[in-house]
Amino acid sequence: MTASLSLSQARRIALAAQGLAKVRPAGPVTSRAVGRTFAQLQLVQIDSVNVLARSHYLPFFSRLGNYDTNILFNLSSRKPRKMMEYWAHEASFIRPEHFADLLLWQKRAWVGAHRLDPGIRRDMEDRILAALGSGPPMTASELTAKLGHTPAADRDNWGWNWNIVKRVLEHLFEEGRVSAASRTPQFERKYTPTSRVVSTYPTVAVDAEEALDRLIEAAAQAHGIGTVRCFSDYFRTPLKAGAESVRRLVGAGVLEPVTVRGWEREVFKHVNARLPRKAEGRALLSPFDSLVFERRRLEELFGFHYRIEIYTPAAKRRFGYYVLPFLLREGLAARVDLKADRASGQLLVRSAFREPDAPADTAVELAAELGLMATWLGLQEVVVWPVGDLAGDLADAVTGRPAHPYAEPRNASPLRGEPGHAALVSPVD
Repeated sequence: MTASLSLSQARRIALAAQGLAKVRPAGPVTSRAVGRTFAQLQLVQIDSVNVLARSHYLPFFSRLGNYDTNILFNLSSRKPRKMMEYWAHEASFIRPEHFADLLLWQKRAWVGAHRLDPGIRRDMEDRILAALGSGPPMTASELTAKLGHTPAADRDNWGWNWNIVKRVLEHLFEEGRVSAASRTPQFERKYTPTSRVVSTYPTVAVDAEEALDRLIEAAAQAHGIGTVRCFSDYFRTPLKAGAESVRRLVGAGVLEPVTVRGWEREVFKHVNARLPRKAEGRALLSPFDSLVFERRRLEELFGFHYRIEIYTPAAKRRFGYYVLPFLLREGLAARVDLKADRASGQLLVRSAFREPDAPADTAVELAAELGLMATWLGLQEVVVWPVGDLAGDLADAVTGRPAHPYAEPRNASPLRGEPGHAALVSPVD
């Protein structure tokens, strides 16, 4: 008989699978704790936007609190690596054991190298592989200089003004022949032959169906519960093949069909997924957090409609530029547009909006979370701008007392050319 779950039970299963159902552990965060969290998530999406913090740093803060981001550098750049870069749900840190499987199922060819003359491309590939094979990891600019290449040698420009060296490098990365040994402080990849990152490459022979089954099961473990679309989207594998994989995993007893009241689609649960009695977590979630990857899932499971507005013109944005959902216990209670203004030492809350069913203590809990985030980012204060229906209550909670109705605005001038809003602070008595 197919198990029947309430929407609340499904939410708690999903949150537990993502490591977001429990109160964060007290005490210093160790590299082992970060490694366990990554193993639970299976992957973390990488994004270069740094208005708050690099996106791949945020999921670990959401689940563990104040931690040293150097731990991620060590896990991804020192042997034995627990993390490596490859294409999955976009550019991501993945577990090295998934690399050979993803190599079969990630068919990306978007960097423009296919437009090059085949002879020119092969010659550049040989030169790059020879340089990397006989030397240390290098960035694209370091390789360009080593190979004596100049932009003037390119026949055309493409994309992000990438020269031929960068385009061919990214093509080799897509093919899995080179990998990222690490990143520079400027977020540039330092490339190296993949054999130096994954010791078994390229000797592993992989069956395509078995590879996909491993990826879909990993996605199901990370989600706990979901649809074929949810599981396929996690590693960005084909939907039709994902449906066949789910059927195989159901037959093997790894997944089980369930019904969820209010979630009107075919749903499956991993047999090892936990159902906690209650959800007690609290977290600000990156726009690229794995809990919010699949927007349809997010809306059907949590009733939270979410879109990233980074690429929306400022005048048409509904909630802000870099908006983070705020998880409080079992639901998504609010959303805040955040910016780390490092020059002033302030964490700017540029807007704050509550959800219709937000708990009464949302502002207080959110203020505490913002204070923790400011500490983690090395910022001295949280400043709330008077934008959004939660802003007033949040400002009161941040300051610890009601804001004065005639407070003078501070830092009211526009920041970096953005529309200026006054920061809401109480006057000094």
